[in-house]
Amino acid sequence: MGSEGDNSQRILATWLIGGLVIGVSLLGFRFALPQSNKKKKRPIRVYMDGCFDMMHYGHCNALRQARALGDQLVVGVVSDAEIIANKGPPVTPLNERMIMVSAVKWVDEVIPDAPYAITEDFMRKLFDEYNIDYIIHGDDPCVLPDGTDAYALAKKVGRYKQIKRTEGVSSTDIVGRMLLCVRERSTGDKHSHSSLQRQFSHGHSHKSEDGGSGSGTRISHFLPTSRRIVQFSNGKGPGPDARIVYIDGAFDLFHAGHVEILRLARGLGDFLLVGIHTDQTVSSNRGAHRPIMNLHERSLSVLACRYADEVIIGAPWEVSKDMITTFNISLVVHGSVAEDNDFQKEKQSRYAIPISLGIFKLLESPLDITTSTIIRRIVSNHEAYQRRNERKAESERRYYEDKSYVSGD
Repeated sequence: MGSEGDNSQRILATWLIGGLVIGVSLLGFRFALPQSNKKKKRPIRVYMDGCFDMMHYGHCNALRQARALGDQLVVGVVSDAEIIANKGPPVTPLNERMIMVSAVKWVDEVIPDAPYAITEDFMRKLFDEYNIDYIIHGDDPCVLPDGTDAYALAKKVGRYKQIKRTEGVSSTDIVGRMLLCVRERSTGDKHSHSSLQRQFSHGHSHKSEDGGSGSGTRISHFLPTSRRIVQFSNGKGPGPDARIVYIDGAFDLFHAGHVEILRLARGLGDFLLVGIHTDQTVSSNRGAHRPIMNLHERSLSVLACRYADEVIIGAPWEVSKDMITTFNISLVVHGSVAEDNDFQKEKQSRYAIPISLGIFKLLESPLDITTSTIIRRIVSNHEAYQRRNERKAESERRYYEDKSYVSGD
């Protein structure tokens, strides 16, 4: 009996020890499981707002920097009414500005009709409804008409982060390049009803290096660098069997019409290659008044668009067979709304080769907007835009005097 009792005790002890070992092993296995069983870390959501009127590469660079401070970028686009109340009439209406902002490849979500100033109620809405962690703005001051800081509340609660402003361009500056010509025309030829081309025949002149002046516009601070181009580029080429679509143009004063035709073109293939013509090519075909923006400024604006996969900086005017072969182009497209649609009437079209190869397609443009459309808006209401520019002139002057060129990281 004693022997049987000892055996029973040994068996029981073995079971207990075995169970304990198995339990500890299972516990260890549980904690060793991949992170999938744990609650996933919530993405950091950042918010940036703006008017984004006459959107340019400076706006895009600000959005790129803002996106780098979080995992998701939510952008508020200020309403037309708020812009009028705080700055003056916008050149581009809200629907066009929404198209532009939504097309920037670093933007994840867009909020229309955002207020010009971050109020306490709107800030709470950002935190509670949109799960915003930080509110972002550039290092240039954003002052309300009453002299207060538009981002004072966000700074007070410690949910504000700052990025570097991109030197060398602003909407005020671009409007100024054109308004200067209107002023010169009104003083030199008050009764003349000159064409749009004549009005802007010196629209992109710059102050000369020796201190003399052309038309008197402020010298451009823009200095293109390979680093900036890399920051804006996708960094990926087409796949081996990709259907490559090609579209070319000036893409001057990059606007909603450009965005929409790029969207359509991108939908026709796997990879969209965009050719951007040189300043000399644009001037020779559209007049000495063009382009308003130089080649590198125009290239960055296109590169920032989510529909463009790659650009040719300084593309040839004519699409040659060699070019089609080199870039493995499957389809060449052009929009129906453009300032250079004379190619359809010319005996020797610049698209003659792709047409003969049966790979050319004319796309119906979704919007009836061209660069001249934007310029006409400014000319027709130039007095209001002049007052708008004067409101910002002093702060703009101080900003450029106080800071030398520093590239935004």
